[in-house]
Amino acid sequence: MLRQATFRLMFQDEARFGRISDGAKCWALSGIRPLVGAQIVRQYTYAYAALSPIDGVMDSFILPDMYTDTLSIFLAKIAERHKKEFIVMVLDGAPCHRSGTLVIPKNLRLVEQPPYSPELNPVEHLWEEMREKWFANKTFESMSAVIKRLVVSLRSLEQSPARIQSLAGFKWILNSLRFTANL
Repeated sequence: MLRQATFRLMFQDEARFGRISDGAKCWALSGIRPLVGAQIVRQYTYAYAALSPIDGVMDSFILPDMYTDTLSIFLAKIAERHKKEFIVMVLDGAPCHRSGTLVIPKNLRLVEQPPYSPELNPVEHLWEEMREKWFANKTFESMSAVIKRLVVSLRSLEQSPARIQSLAGFKWILNSLRFTANL
């Protein structure tokens, strides 16, 4: 007897966040020039995220680097959180994504997006949203402060499926899933 598994399409990416500040435009009263701090401290951590454009489910993790071992940890967490589903995860062609030592859980299959096409990955919009809303024009006293800010921003987004759907619900993704469901 063949059991039918629930299918979930997810897109994955990772982004570096740290103590080098990002200056951005901001509103100010006419005649007032806003003061924005700047710093160049080369300390970083990485946010990993996987999201589902269909229902706005998002899973994230903060890890110290972007190596095969840490990606394997992230994939294991995703597989555990969605253990009753079969996940097809689309990701870019970063070296750690293609390593022979990458541990891929049994309920997960990786699909590499075409090279040089970050615009196809909706997680890129997630990073833009975070940088604009939570990190623009901010300086941080320590990496602990960066991580706290990351936690706040990621939790806020995880708890807002409608927001994730609006950021990630690219028409070509939604249309392709409707087409597949009709087969």
